[in-house]
Amino acid sequence: MSFLVSAAAFLVAIGILVAVHEYGHFMAARLLGVRVLRFSIGFGRPLWLRRAGADRTEYCISAMPFGGYVKLLDERDCPVAPGEQHRAFNRQPVSARVVILAAGPALNFVFAILAYWCMFVIGVPGAKPIIGEVTPDSLAERAGLVREEEIVRVGDRATATWESTVVAMLDELLEKGDIGLVVRDARGNERSLVLRAAGRASELTEPGALFPGLGFAPWAPELPAVIGEVLAGGSAERSGLQPGDRILSAESKPVGTWPEWVELVRGRPGDTLEILVERGGRTVPIDLQIDETASEDGSRIGRIGASPELPEQLYAAARAMERYGVVEGLGRALQKTWQMSSLTLRMMMRMVTGDVSVKNISGPINIAQYAGYSASIGLTPFLSFLAVVSLSLGILNLLPVPMLDGGQIVFQLAEAAKGSPLSERAQLIGQQVGIALLLLLMSFAFYNDLSRLLG
Repeated sequence: MSFLVSAAAFLVAIGILVAVHEYGHFMAARLLGVRVLRFSIGFGRPLWLRRAGADRTEYCISAMPFGGYVKLLDERDCPVAPGEQHRAFNRQPVSARVVILAAGPALNFVFAILAYWCMFVIGVPGAKPIIGEVTPDSLAERAGLVREEEIVRVGDRATATWESTVVAMLDELLEKGDIGLVVRDARGNERSLVLRAAGRASELTEPGALFPGLGFAPWAPELPAVIGEVLAGGSAERSGLQPGDRILSAESKPVGTWPEWVELVRGRPGDTLEILVERGGRTVPIDLQIDETASEDGSRIGRIGASPELPEQLYAAARAMERYGVVEGLGRALQKTWQMSSLTLRMMMRMVTGDVSVKNISGPINIAQYAGYSASIGLTPFLSFLAVVSLSLGILNLLPVPMLDGGQIVFQLAEAAKGSPLSERAQLIGQQVGIALLLLLMSFAFYNDLSRLLG
């Protein structure tokens, strides 16, 4: 089931983002008077095709869903009737060609702004950045970080949730090396401290390595292993677990707290556990079949579809909600888009120099798992996923690599500087270099995906 959810979410996400990107090219070409021959979602043989408009433009969905394209009238590709030559892409001034090429990535950025805007107007739930366990002799302990303090600022940026805190910490790490924090204790007293992380960016930017590397964990209450809500269709319901059941043991080993139970379940995807629960004063044996799903980092984990019994007052103080009005939400969306774009670009640049781990490069397998994971949580996480991937697509396509929009823009600018088009040989060499770079990038992505799948 998790595979089907991931596959469906991935296809929806790719379909949306490719359509957005290609529509940017399509819209700019139409506005500038260039004839569009085909608008395709996917590559290869068309599965669905329809012709519409005065130009009989072909709109199609093709067999290979990993991308798409807009085919423009161009004398370099096919003969063009004399009456149509003024509508050919290659006959346009350099400025018009650059606008058409840049419009696809530009619309990816616009989409991210709109996605973040919707998120902030709907409301983004999260947890306050409260410190949990601090590892002895770690960067966090040496800096003076204390359990149950709340991080209120990272550098000069206010932090309302763990999500905004992590983004700000990565920004500080890449920009300055050391990470400056302002923390607040339970009495409301604030103080400043610095995590001395300079020179450790490559280590700390590996997936899942930031908190362990810095030496602390997000705060979580000690909950007893008592079932609260049982989700319909999950393995907990199928196996007969009920709200109020207290987990006593699994495979004859005692279970004391909910984190112990979660760790046990996550580590046994697809297995069947013999457990004992306390129900209404009686001990009840249950054979629990654990479902399998994907975690945030793409690894296989167990899941049963049950949440703990939560004392309301325990979590109320730790909850956070980022919600803004329509006008302020737009401003926050613009700010968020800028922050995430600059962070993504810095990460890419530091990967080239070796200062950031290349393990952050994800391929279609990991992206599909993230898509399924975010979609299963709710609308705002899925919108956040779409926004991040849309920004990544926009930035990637603007890189000056032949075969990408950015590389084609470089060709156009070189033509403007030279006064004539680049030679076919120069363009061919550029395309070969571009293909080699893209193959290298895809190799890293698939290697990382397979490494995560195989543990």
